[in-house]
Amino acid sequence: MTQESGRFAQALVGAIRTLYTTDTFIPLHEPRFGPRDSEHVLAALESGFVSSVGRHVDDFEAALCDFTGARFAVATVNGTAALHVALLLGGVRADEEVITQSITFVATCNAIRYCGAHPVFVDIERATLGLSPESLAAFLNDHAEIRDDGLCWNRDTGRVIRACVPMHTCGHPARSDRVAQVCADWNLVLVEDAAESLGSFYQGRHTGRYGQVAVLSFNGNKIITTGGGGMILTDDEALAQRARHLTTTAKQPHPYRFLHDEVGFNYRLPAINAALGCAQMEALPDYLTQKRELANGYARWIEGTDRVFVREPAGAVSNYWLNAFLARNAEERDFILEYTNARGVMTRPLWTPMHELAPYRGCQRADLPNSAWVEARLVKIPSSVPPVESSRDSRR
Repeated sequence: MTQESGRFAQALVGAIRTLYTTDTFIPLHEPRFGPRDSEHVLAALESGFVSSVGRHVDDFEAALCDFTGARFAVATVNGTAALHVALLLGGVRADEEVITQSITFVATCNAIRYCGAHPVFVDIERATLGLSPESLAAFLNDHAEIRDDGLCWNRDTGRVIRACVPMHTCGHPARSDRVAQVCADWNLVLVEDAAESLGSFYQGRHTGRYGQVAVLSFNGNKIITTGGGGMILTDDEALAQRARHLTTTAKQPHPYRFLHDEVGFNYRLPAINAALGCAQMEALPDYLTQKRELANGYARWIEGTDRVFVREPAGAVSNYWLNAFLARNAEERDFILEYTNARGVMTRPLWTPMHELAPYRGCQRADLPNSAWVEARLVKIPSSVPPVESSRDSRR
């Protein structure tokens, strides 16, 4: 490794420690809690409704509708459960295919497999880190056809391609309008994985508002947290009703009998978690402001070092959930990761591409040059709302 890269890594640790004003361990992203969080959770405890019923679940769902503009929101135990049900709402069935990006968190592909379906991978864009509409369109033109039944069929595998799942990486919006148009041209259901992008907007619309259904996550490392939790967003009342039914074990209303009309899931968010979410939503506007200030500070420093800071895409307002920059090459990336983590500053690379993981190596994929290029260079850096003073939960 060059001396210049070594000096950069040393200076990076110093810059991050200056931003967070601490000599102790700095996580990648930790939650923030204040008095209002305790008040809301205590209110849920005192109400006696701490499971999946009670006003706090309703209030949390209403808060997400108000913030995102979605007509309906259905709270779930986590983002993966939300995505599983969202795919079922989109009609995904066993032995069908769902197109997504190889650069994503493994939960995206796992949820597809929960449906018995097969992921198919297309490339991302360097500018957005999200699914490339050009790569999607090229793959469909080369491998798919619309048959007389109106469905999109993969000519190579003989399977129906049912849906497409773009993911808004690190909170930066993908070009959802163009992806939505390609999906419409090929009769694909658009399910947006907006797990990381609460507070991000593209062309004035919140992420997740371009497809038939979308999901959010409130894991402990997200911009707001319910400890664990997710949300299904949709404008379709019938889909929202079905989401509520599926996530409550498909139980039919009855004064005392236990009647279930299909296989459902115990996926509803407990009220005690929703109560925390209500308090966190109150703080979200301030979090977004502070995270943007942090991102601007990082950008000024990193762009003065001849590296590239990952800025919000054109036409977008990002929540800057995880700040990141591009190292010069894979060797420098690995050196920086080793150097910073050894010195108590948590940094991470992008996820291992899905097509390189054992469960998904056999999946069909397009050419993925941008995925390989970005994965070899991107470094995620600490992105908690300063100052760091709360408990640690920085996994994903």
